[in-house]
Amino acid sequence: MKKTIIKVSKLRKDYHVGETIVHALRGVDMEIFEGDFTAIMGASGSGKSTMLNILGCLDKPTDGEYLLDGVNMGLLSKNELAALRNNKLGFIFQSYNLLPRTTALENVELPLFYNSGIRAKERRERAMFALEQVSLVDRSHHMPNQLSGGQQQRVAIARSLVNDPVVILADEATGNLDTRTSYEIMELFQQLNDNGKTIVFVTHEADIARFTKRNIIFRDGRIQKETEVTNRNNATELIQALPVEEEIES
Repeated sequence: MKKTIIKVSKLRKDYHVGETIVHALRGVDMEIFEGDFTAIMGASGSGKSTMLNILGCLDKPTDGEYLLDGVNMGLLSKNELAALRNNKLGFIFQSYNLLPRTTALENVELPLFYNSGIRAKERRERAMFALEQVSLVDRSHHMPNQLSGGQQQRVAIARSLVNDPVVILADEATGNLDTRTSYEIMELFQQLNDNGKTIVFVTHEADIARFTKRNIIFRDGRIQKETEVTNRNNATELIQALPVEEEIES
């Protein structure tokens, strides 16, 4: 039986906008298992971004329970949440969120600075290994403005891997990329998942969701349906099928 990495029960999130209460999540039940590659989908206002913020411990639910790797998030202090977020979660964003005056290697090292038990030598070695996983060792000393969009996203993925998190949370991670580069990033995600990484990928693009194994579709703060992905997109095959003239540096 697969290990449960994420479990939410009767999760609700309400926002007060003036005198109006917005019900962003309306009693959501959801499980993510070890080795899953799940896309969370839905239109703007469906609740998918709110769910990702709660899964990432960036926001708290109004009601309900969230267990991450067996730990009840609602029982932790602010400092405990911050430590757990750094150790168990890897984040990837649409806009990369790299420090502009810091090399690729130094950007990847950043999450390790919060762990006082890791010395500089080990920090550098772990960051280089993470860059190796995304095939970017040869760009380790480049600044973000010296990298293409695809390369910057690979740095962001390496940064998410450096602490060996139990789950990677990706928010529209291909949203700023062209078709070929998007496929190359999804190829990397598929490889990471094949190697055992659990991934939750928020997207509004149906073709990107087809690279994953399971789709959870939100509507009006509830899960509308869950589907296993049959005839998954194979990123490597799609890249090979693209016309040569479309190729750009990734």
